[in-house]
Amino acid sequence: MWTTSPTHPSPTVSLLAGGRLGVAGGSQLTTVNCVVQGRRIDWGKWAITSNDPVFKGSGNPDTGEDYGPAPDLDHSNPELRAALVEWLRWLQRDLGFEGWRFDFARGYGARFITEYVDATTGADALNVGEVWVDMRWQGSNLEYNQDEARQRLCDWVRATGERSCAFDFPTKGILQEAVKRTQYDRLRDKQGKAPGLIGWWPGRAVTFVDNHDTGSTQQHWPFPAANVGIGYAYILTHPGIPCIFWDHLLRGDLRDTIAKLAALRRRAGVLADSPLEILAAEPDMYVARVANSLTVKMGPRFDMGALLPQERDGWQFVMSGKDWAVWERSGGLKQA
Repeated sequence: MWTTSPTHPSPTVSLLAGGRLGVAGGSQLTTVNCVVQGRRIDWGKWAITSNDPVFKGSGNPDTGEDYGPAPDLDHSNPELRAALVEWLRWLQRDLGFEGWRFDFARGYGARFITEYVDATTGADALNVGEVWVDMRWQGSNLEYNQDEARQRLCDWVRATGERSCAFDFPTKGILQEAVKRTQYDRLRDKQGKAPGLIGWWPGRAVTFVDNHDTGSTQQHWPFPAANVGIGYAYILTHPGIPCIFWDHLLRGDLRDTIAKLAALRRRAGVLADSPLEILAAEPDMYVARVANSLTVKMGPRFDMGALLPQERDGWQFVMSGKDWAVWERSGGLKQA
């Protein structure tokens, strides 16, 4: 995974540290050994949690949720953690990775991420955890209030010692429901903030439209295909740390839009913790001002009334797409 920052792209590798490779057959387990710098590590039953319901290891009890497809590693074992740190250092030193994406981070205690990050990339690197939080539904309708989900993400980030960001699943879910059902009033919470993690802790929120699980070939929870452009119009102009899905860059109708929005974000100086002022959040129109340098309008309503950015106030129209448009305040920041 490649992520963008105001200065340079950062190569980040995805790690499924909660489980290891193996083939189960009844009560038998064929292990796949791992070689780190010429030293063979025997991933025997000692490395598997004792309460793994399928692979039935002899290690300590699991510190997270079970991961069904593979054995759950016993992160409480110091020998195992030392081996993982050695492997991470090799990925960092020899292959050049600068940050970690912790896949299925619900599978083990968040406290172990503190150790893995401190021993390798350090707290200032971009590390992100996939903590796919459950959201509240009423039947097939997503509830407006998703504070429980974003609180769980805040708790997880704190439990890592703030060594890792978290993917902003609440923002993804709320945004795609707003687009799909023309309910843009979802995009402002009762405190006037953005309704996802970016509304509470934008500096630790990695926003995204889709990933390899939600979209692509798996399609577990896809963003409306015809409206992906408006998804990027939101995350690339708003606070948080936006993540661009590679599949979308391969779509000819999206590549130019994403590239222009990313360039605009840099030029306007929008950062993860830039101020966000939501000017309107009604079912058919959303208007926000970001970093006092961008105005974003979303939704099918054409008439913005008094909220239409004016040239006399230094605003210039930049670009638009299906149900969205962006203006930039001229004379503010030099082009990056």
